[in-house]
Amino acid sequence: MRSYVIGDIHGHLDLLKAVHARIARDDAAHGGGGQIVHVGDLIDRGPDSRGVVEYLMRGQMDGRPWIVLKGNHDRFLSRFLADPGWIDQGLASRRHWLDHPNLGAAQTLASYGVDLAGRSHAELHEALLRAVPPAHADWLDRLPLWHALPEAIIVHAGIRPGIPIERQAEDDLVWIRHGFLDDRTDHGKLIVHGHTVVDQVTHFSNRLAVDTGAAYGRDLSAVLFEDGNIHLLTDQGREAICHADGAW
Repeated sequence: MRSYVIGDIHGHLDLLKAVHARIARDDAAHGGGGQIVHVGDLIDRGPDSRGVVEYLMRGQMDGRPWIVLKGNHDRFLSRFLADPGWIDQGLASRRHWLDHPNLGAAQTLASYGVDLAGRSHAELHEALLRAVPPAHADWLDRLPLWHALPEAIIVHAGIRPGIPIERQAEDDLVWIRHGFLDDRTDHGKLIVHGHTVVDQVTHFSNRLAVDTGAAYGRDLSAVLFEDGNIHLLTDQGREAICHADGAW
């Protein structure tokens, strides 16, 4: 099957729709039937987290071949709604989602019509329970953690080397950096991941990094897997992907 993989979205519905349109053109030109896999981090930082969630939910309900994986940011909203005191242990700062200035909670709340400033966690919890459709929280909470292709395993952050994918811990799949990014082990399949921003989609022999910084005003990238080949998908067509040693 032809498969397209999209990097971290972070509330940028406009970029997501543009990438979907690019994929649709390429897929139609090659006979159709392709699927799209999103590596997670759908929400936070960007201006329209609610719109991204609604758009992806609606597409799946309409039967589009869209697979949406869970990123670390996708846990914050649903778990806050379930437990307002929850702090993600993957955060080195051990700070609450609402109190961390760089996580992008304020933008997510704003997309649901809730102003974060000057309000307690309890007040924000009550406001979000009213503002966030239960279906959104349930959908985010139930997102799968990985997806396998014949030649690759797609996850949000990476894997713990040496552990079968079925036994991987969720915290590693959505948070891992150290122990994965610096590992050169052959994992049996190529690991395709987002989470850690790269200047351009880059092949590191045993892994492919696809988060090119949409959260920070940069590109949202899409990669194509077909017939054992991997290409970056651009508005100009299919392009080779840079390897870590600089080769193309």
